[in-house]
Amino acid sequence: MATRDILVIPDKRLRLVSEPVKTIDKDIRALVDDMLETMYAAPGIGLAAIQIGVPKRVVTMDLAKKDEPKQPRVFINPEVMFASEEKSAYEEGCLSIPEYYEEVERPLSVKVKYLDLDGKEHVIEATGLLATCLQHEIDHTNGVLFIDHISKLKRDMVIKKFKKAAKRGEPVKPLSEDEKPSHHIG
Repeated sequence: MATRDILVIPDKRLRLVSEPVKTIDKDIRALVDDMLETMYAAPGIGLAAIQIGVPKRVVTMDLAKKDEPKQPRVFINPEVMFASEEKSAYEEGCLSIPEYYEEVERPLSVKVKYLDLDGKEHVIEATGLLATCLQHEIDHTNGVLFIDHISKLKRDMVIKKFKKAAKRGEPVKPLSEDEKPSHHIG
C-alpha cells in the first residue's frame, strides 16, 4: 500500500473518461489499497481512480464518522441505473479542488449497479450523503467535476484561481475563510 499524489485542477487528466475494469486482478486490488490509503490520508470520504491518475472506473468510499470504525467500500464499474426527480442540496468539496466548497443540487436518491472486489455484481439504492457521494465519484469516472454543477461564473473563478496558483507552483488558498466541513467528498 502506498499513498499517491492526488491530481488537482487544472490537470487535464481529471477530464478523462475512465475505462471499465475488465478483470479484477492483483493490480486492481493494489490500486484499491492505494486509493483507500490515499483517501484516508487526504482526508476524504471518497476517491475515484482518475484522481490519482489511473483512468479506471474504480471508486473507494468511507462515510464513517471520525469516532466510528472505518467502513471502506469499493465500487468497480459503478453505473447509475436510476436517479430520482426529487433533488437534494449538499455542500460538496473535492480532493482535486482543495479548500473549495459549494452547494450542489443532485438527485435525492439513486440506484447504482457495481462490482465488488470479488467480481460479484450488486445494486444499491442510496439516499442522503451516500447518494451524493456516489454521484460525485461516478461523475469523476466520466470526466465531470462537481464545479460543473455550479454557475459558470463561480466555476470560471475557481478554475482561474487554480490555474494562477499552478503557474506559480503554489498551493491554492481558500476562496473564503468561512467555516467549512472537515472533509472532502473525493
